[in-house]
Amino acid sequence: MRPKAKYAVIHRHRGEYPISVMCKFFGVARSGYYCFKKRLGETDRDAVVAKEIEECQRRTDKTYGYRRVWKWLKGRNIQRDPKTVLRIMKKYGLLSEVRRRRQWVNLGQQVHKYENLLNRQFRAVRPNEKWVTDISYIHTKEGILYLSMIRDLYDNSIV
Repeated sequence: MRPKAKYAVIHRHRGEYPISVMCKFFGVARSGYYCFKKRLGETDRDAVVAKEIEECQRRTDKTYGYRRVWKWLKGRNIQRDPKTVLRIMKKYGLLSEVRRRRQWVNLGQQVHKYENLLNRQFRAVRPNEKWVTDISYIHTKEGILYLSMIRDLYDNSIV
């Protein structure tokens, strides 16, 4: 659990239990709790920059990374460090959608060549005599899924 969440629980129950006991129980420093308590009333200083970043991402369909957003902000006379822009983008969920190169380009090149045992004789006389298989690649947002099935040539059932 993050310290910020622990401090929130301590703050919620500050009237019921002593603060020092709760800090010891949660394994956080008392000074950290009081620093958290001091910052409770403050407004978020990143909110103004986050609105500008959000406008930039809306205009560019979330294609700008933090470096280009930093340059865009610089053009609007908003001076921030590039890593600060990255931190704010992570904090508010404004990161760009990363387009990656396809990694499955060399799938047609086989490492091993196996000999053709069936020789186009796809009829089987008894069950479990001849099996065939194939692999399909299904592309999803999370990555590539592999679908492989084994078929018995006797009755075309999936094994």
